Amino acid sequence: MADVRRVISILVENESSVLSRISGLFAGRGYNIETLTVAPIPNSNHSRMTIVTKGNKRVIEQITKQLHKLIPVYKVVEHDKMVEKEMVLAKFPIDKNLSDIQALCQAYNGGIANVGKDMIIGMVTDEPCRVKHFLEATERYNPIEIVCSGVVAIER
Repeated sequence: MADVRRVISILVENESSVLSRISGLFAGRGYNIETLTVAPIPNSNHSRMTIVTKGNKRVIEQITKQLHKLIPVYKVVEHDKMVEKEMVLAKFPIDKNLSDIQALCQAYNGGIANVGKDMIIGMVTDEPCRVKHFLEATERYNPIEIVCSGVVAIER
């Protein structure tokens, strides 16, 4: 069985140690977390964790079963019908063409986030596969620094 990329969305109690318990579950079984995002859900005492991992069908089933057993977990969603987005901030030297960088960012649902005396910061929010293409395209502009947010996802 080949490993496939999967997105798992978890609704948890917003309390201390939840993140360490869930990441410990992955580490204890030798599963890798490719990206992890956590944010509180507005007007509730819950948070949503979005984890991107890889594994064969059996491994993914085992992960979801183990997640369901953790006490602070209320819901685990893992399926193909998720809308996924990822954000990137990229810092470029000021000597690069501002309009070229702006055009590149706009091609990936983004734009210029900030311009300083010695740098330009571009921002992109798009599907993870398109973010990968954006990162490849930025190489010709010699980015100083790149920060990626990790995937966020919601059921369709």
